[in-house]
Amino acid sequence: MKIAVVGAGTMGNGIAHVFAQNAYEVNLIDISEKALQNGLATITKNLDRMIVKDKISESDKLATLKNILKYTSIAEGVKDVDLVVEAATENLDLKLKIFKDLDVHCGSDTILASNTSSISITQIAAVTSRADKVIGMHFMNPVPIMQLVEIIRGYNTSDNTTKTIMQLSEKLGKTPTEVNDYPGFVANRILMPMINEAIETLYNGVAGVSEIDTVMKLGMAHPMGPLQLADFIGLDVCLSILNVMYDGFKNPKYAPCPLLINMVMANKLGVKSGEGFYDYSNSRKAEILSTQFN
Repeated sequence: MKIAVVGAGTMGNGIAHVFAQNAYEVNLIDISEKALQNGLATITKNLDRMIVKDKISESDKLATLKNILKYTSIAEGVKDVDLVVEAATENLDLKLKIFKDLDVHCGSDTILASNTSSISITQIAAVTSRADKVIGMHFMNPVPIMQLVEIIRGYNTSDNTTKTIMQLSEKLGKTPTEVNDYPGFVANRILMPMINEAIETLYNGVAGVSEIDTVMKLGMAHPMGPLQLADFIGLDVCLSILNVMYDGFKNPKYAPCPLLINMVMANKLGVKSGEGFYDYSNSRKAEILSTQFN
């Protein structure tokens, strides 16, 4: 099976890494050559970390990198592939455009998967002529480490497509879990209200950032507090997911906290912008990011 991954950012390069490490040929596609270079650099660094920890050998690293080819054109990158995994920014209009293009340029038997964390698979599938072959394949970050893959079945996704993607996920060493197509699916429908409530708790002056995170880490055995986790996810991404759920359910419990909205408008997005609920200097950012692969 040959794979194409659209988007070379954090999720895209992680997905490409996992497929390539499991001996699949991967076409990594991004309109930005710089993004492709950065994505491959990230994959290389993460493989080097795995070598240091004796999880893989130098030959494994070289074989993994050899399995990845770069493309700046969707039309060129999806030729003769069996599966495309879209991992672009969590933006509905962008995803719909990408899937329209994929439907035109991919073979009729190609399965189209989205790594979306909240957007309707049924809505995405509706802009294609192959709704039975469109599915959600929601990996968790960091992809090489996290075991779960949330498999989202759209209204028209076929049994065969679902079975194929479930089996493929298992071959990657992941644990696929099938869920139905509702806003936020399972992971974010539960996670994002918790993060939003933590932000509300801060907004209302109940406790400070470190205090809120300490309570959840020590009291609930969470490996990371909700505010620090929001910084890692990206506050803009958290806001986007909450908006999708609020629009989808029309339930005020999903309405994003005003503090979150203001922080995103001020470009305080977390790790990626250098500041969110915590401050991330360059040295501190490198230290924190390295812990993702411990």
